[in-house]
Amino acid sequence: MNKRSGKIILAVTAATVFASGCTTLDAYTREEKTSQTTKGALIGAGIGAVVGLMSGDDAVERRQHALIGAGLGALAGGAVGAYQDRQEAALRAELEGTGVYVHRDGDNITLNMPGNVTFATDSSDLSPAFFDVLNSVGKVLGEFDKTVVEVAGHTDSDGSDAYNQSLSERRANSVASYLKGQGVNPQRVISVGMGEAYPVADNGTASGKQANRRVEITMVPVTQS
Repeated sequence: MNKRSGKIILAVTAATVFASGCTTLDAYTREEKTSQTTKGALIGAGIGAVVGLMSGDDAVERRQHALIGAGLGALAGGAVGAYQDRQEAALRAELEGTGVYVHRDGDNITLNMPGNVTFATDSSDLSPAFFDVLNSVGKVLGEFDKTVVEVAGHTDSDGSDAYNQSLSERRANSVASYLKGQGVNPQRVISVGMGEAYPVADNGTASGKQANRRVEITMVPVTQS
């Protein structure tokens, strides 16, 4: 089995594990939830967490190597988990009450941002409510700079596959550009569009479409391979 095939299998396994019973902290109540709706959101978050491993040519690893080469110190051993523990706590504190789900999978942290705080239908313009959320995210990313930041855009199923792919890319680019404007090192940021391929809710309902019209931001620690 080659290295890349192993990563793809790991990605599929990770998404399957999410479906089997992960928990997340409700951004409104701070209570852990394992409802079907939450599990669906986590499946989406899990997909976001591994997109970088399957897009391009090991995109996350290439960014890690570039950052290390640019002088950013890599994390190692127990320092990785401790670093992400602190970042996770900071994100939960900053994003409490925003409607954003903070999910932890191993040493990766994913933010699932549904359509009610991201984009209107058929738009890649940031919603007004989204600015404060991204300001909070940018603040934490500035404090914890030893991560690759993967921004994945998603759409609902309205429109053609080709159109939604383009729309998801524009949405991811909008978020990535805003974060860079907040001082996040551009070398850390990967932007990918996933189109309508990974829904987390029923596209037959307005609320389901809103959930699918989302952005997932995943923070992967920079480690020495």
